[in-house]
Amino acid sequence: MPTVHDVLRSILALPVGFALLAILAPTWADERSLPGDPNQDRSPVDLVVALDGSWVATANQTSNSVSLVRLSDRIVLDEMSVGEYPSSIVLHPDGRHLLVTSSYAGKLHWLRVDGEKLQQAGELELGFQPTGLALSADGEEVYVCLTDADAIAVVDFQSRRVLRKIPVGRWPRSLAVSNDGTRLAIGTSGDRGISIVEIQEGKLLHVDRFVGLNIGHMQTAKTTGEVYFPWMVYRRNPVNDRNIRLGWVMASRLGRIGFTDGAHREAISLDPPGKAIADPHGLALSHDEQKVLITASGSHELLIYQIGGLPFLDRGSTDHIDPELLKDRERFDRIELGGRPMGLRVSADDRTAYVANYLDNSIQVIDLMERKIAGRIFLGGSQIASASRRGEAIFYDAKRSLDQWYSCHSCHYLGGSNAVAMDTFNDGTAFTFKTVLPLYTLDRTGPWTWHGWQKGLIDAMEHSLKTTMSGPDPTQEDAQDLAAYLSTLQSPPNPNRNLGEPIRESAARGKEIFFGPQGACSDCHSGATWTDNQIHDLGLGSSNDAYQGFNTPSLQGVFRKVQFLHDGRTSTLEELLTGEHSPDKVNGQVLTREETLDLIVYLKML
Repeated sequence: MPTVHDVLRSILALPVGFALLAILAPTWADERSLPGDPNQDRSPVDLVVALDGSWVATANQTSNSVSLVRLSDRIVLDEMSVGEYPSSIVLHPDGRHLLVTSSYAGKLHWLRVDGEKLQQAGELELGFQPTGLALSADGEEVYVCLTDADAIAVVDFQSRRVLRKIPVGRWPRSLAVSNDGTRLAIGTSGDRGISIVEIQEGKLLHVDRFVGLNIGHMQTAKTTGEVYFPWMVYRRNPVNDRNIRLGWVMASRLGRIGFTDGAHREAISLDPPGKAIADPHGLALSHDEQKVLITASGSHELLIYQIGGLPFLDRGSTDHIDPELLKDRERFDRIELGGRPMGLRVSADDRTAYVANYLDNSIQVIDLMERKIAGRIFLGGSQIASASRRGEAIFYDAKRSLDQWYSCHSCHYLGGSNAVAMDTFNDGTAFTFKTVLPLYTLDRTGPWTWHGWQKGLIDAMEHSLKTTMSGPDPTQEDAQDLAAYLSTLQSPPNPNRNLGEPIRESAARGKEIFFGPQGACSDCHSGATWTDNQIHDLGLGSSNDAYQGFNTPSLQGVFRKVQFLHDGRTSTLEELLTGEHSPDKVNGQVLTREETLDLIVYLKML
């Protein structure tokens, strides 16, 4: 049993926002018995509010569960297990059914609220990492983002079967339905924009590309018919103090777009100079549609904007927030929340916001009239953060960067990659843009960086926090904690391994090519993590590179990538294997088109 001194020592070791929550937040729920393992971190990422405002339900990512909370006395009534890694939760128009995606389990879950209990009401195997959810107005159809299939699944609510799948572009994670129910807007971060889809015909109408990275939650305004969404943008400039402060490296935006065939987003900058906003994620419109609320998960705050008069620009935005907004708290305000605020909802009377705070294991109750935290509902979790949990807080903390413009997560989304090549200045050179490597099983994929010049993992962590982040100097413990967290990251399950026999036959032929002399891929991509941990020079570098040769990248989940080679010069596996990294260029062996396609099928199963 930890002592009081143990608890205090642990709290003081936490990042500032994390520690403040642990010290200052009310602890009503801590004094009673909670459902489930009380020491298991819940890490809520999304939530819904009952139609009558009597309860809240949360999707808890690390406990793989849904919690039901009564709002009158802020008591956790029930908790139910769902599949691995819940991502989204929505409330059916009947007011009783909840729909939840479990991304790593590949499932859509139906739950029913019966009084003060949660009941299982069914599930559907979807595969392909289901994430964002939306419902038709009558609740008869469910729209599910299948991130790994680059598609939307249209599911019949009653029969629980897939009606059709609509190709929409790469990495769909969030979506919204048009007011007339005929179209969807989807945040396709792999294509760096918004896709517009006609639902009944199952037709992709238009993709508006604007370097939209990490596109957050989306909501359609009833009055104007436009969909609002936040995102981050990379401005393709070297990482140095001047460029960071000017908003020329990473920056946050709020956009809106119509559902027309050729719709193009309008945008405003969210970043005040000197104290930027990072990792905007959750979004909700007030019911009167006078305000838009956004959670900034990297800078740990709730943002409130008065919609009327927002200076949206077509096909561009300013570097920083409009100065006039900064002068008026009615038009723009920011409330410090700590932790990692994610999904949010607004009460029917527009007086209260409820925020799912991942790192605080809680629902935060925000008084929108007083603009302050009015309460905290603790869902359960460890009172003493492990080294891994402390490292997780560092990973998602934009205050580790200069003027809090971005976090590690801003580039390595959930520990993975993004859709742009970036100049991090990590190797000491400018304008040598590199694709962002996933961080899964990082402790087993050294040496680190594309050139592999970092030989020690702890040193690599410290160097990244100092140079790429340009923030306050990390301590040795910071670097160790960050490494501890990243060493726990595993690549999401690969849904391609569960496909049918014709695919398996093609994959078997591709496997022979991969390991045989024709492809000789395994000469470099070998072992459990598909890398030999060595540096190779295949003549693909440039004279501007500070180092010769490149670290063999892991092929775990390679099918998810939208950019290949160190500089992202190719965007598909077929381009990679028929271009400058084709087997004939690497080892002199020429593959037929059929052999290339078989090899691609096998690669997609790694």
